This record gives sequence, C-alpha cells and structure tokens, in this order.
Amino acid sequence: MRISIITICFNNLPDVIRTSKSVDDQVELPFEHIIIDGSTNDEIKSYLETNPQPPYRSWVCERDHGIADAFNKGIRKATGEITVLLNSGDTLYDNTVLQRVHATFEADKDLKWCHGKLNIMRGGIWVIVGKPFEKSKLYRGMRGTFHPTMYVKRELYDKHGLFDISIKMAMDYDFLCRIADEKNTFIDYPLATFDPTGVSSTSYLAAMDETYKVYQRYFGKPFRQTVWRWRLTFLHHLLESKLGKLLYRLKTALKLENA
Repeated sequence: MRISIITICFNNLPDVIRTSKSVDDQVELPFEHIIIDGSTNDEIKSYLETNPQPPYRSWVCERDHGIADAFNKGIRKATGEITVLLNSGDTLYDNTVLQRVHATFEADKDLKWCHGKLNIMRGGIWVIVGKPFEKSKLYRGMRGTFHPTMYVKRELYDKHGLFDISIKMAMDYDFLCRIADEKNTFIDYPLATFDPTGVSSTSYLAAMDETYKVYQRYFGKPFRQTVWRWRLTFLHHLLESKLGKLLYRLKTALKLENA
C-alpha cells in the first residue's frame, strides 16, 4: 500500500520545514509527500526550489480558497492508495509511524481507514489522547479521532466526495460523518503531534459551532448534542483559567485524559 502525505501551508516556512523533517526521518518513507502552498509570498516556494528535496516530495504553489480547497488540491494530486492530511506545523510522532500504518493496512485488505492517538497540548501541558472511533458518539465532535492521525484509502474520496469548501474549519469532521460506516480500526499508539497554533486551536469555539452545525445536517438536533456543547464550552473557558489548568494536571496524573 502506497502512502501519500498531503501538507497544506500558508506563509509559515519554519512549520513546513519541521513537518517535512518528521516525514524524512521515517524508517519507512512515504510514496509521496505533496506540499500545497497557498502563501501570499514566495518564501516557501523559494526554499523548496533552492534546497535539495527527496524524490518523493512535490509541491504546488498558488493561491487557494481556504483549507478545504487546499486539501482537495492535494487529494486530486495524490496517486497513493492511502492518504493522510499532515498540516504544516503538525509532525509525525516518531520515525515508526508510517511503518505502523502500512502494517495495519497490509494486515486487513478490507480496511478503509484507520486512526490513532495524538500528542496535543491541553491545559498548558502535552498529553496523548485518542480512542477508537464510535459512530454513536459523533455528536461529541472529533473527540478521540483527529485528522492528522487519519489514514484514508483514496477510494473513499471517490465514493463520498472531497472536502466541502463552504466549511471553514470543521471540514474534516464533515468528512468523518460521511465515512462513519466504512470499515476502520484504531492504532493504540500516537501517530502525530498537533500544532497548538493551528486555526482549530486558536478559534476553538468557532470550530465547535461549525462542528455541531455539520452534525445537525446529517443526524438532526438531539438534546444530548446541546448538553455536550454546553459542557465543552464550559470546559474550554475553565481550561483558560489557572484553576482549570491545575485541575487538568490532576486529571492527567490520574490517567483520565481520555475520559
């Protein structure tokens, strides 16, 4: 199974370099690494063109119409059977990630997508979170399932369509809703480290609003979703406080970060 890594970027060369290094350090290298650069300057393009790059790396440098449009450009360009969206700033957790993913798909030819744990900053500390996907809990948003750890067979985009360009931040959740019935599995190991400066982190509440609108598009508006939204909003504001950070450190000390 050939793995295509897609990295979108925008005026952030240091992040592109960091992400690319995590790809190049893999024990098992990808089939291709595609960089989609929508920058307003030529810094990333110039770097890629003037510094030696591995043969599996290619790039497209042109303006786009947002994150979903950039994702779609990468997917259209990808030729591997498996794709992963590793945004600039995000990194593969260690050098065994692609090896683990490849082995997972080889062990089950009927598998359509898989995901794993994520190293992420919460409450001012780094924690590893993630749990097996459950369609019945989609009302909670992408709790336990994260797009930098999602490895998806290219055929699912042909079957279910590409990302919705009308959605600004929750396009990955929208796609997850569409593929919820496809055969998947969970790799009980961290597959990526998430950049805490990304738009879904810095605009958390706006991203959450989009997520719940997407859920209602597919599944209606159950009361439990409203309650969960209240809960997340409260916890988000709590984690911004000193008390919240202290309580979260206690929670992680008790090994409850996945609860």
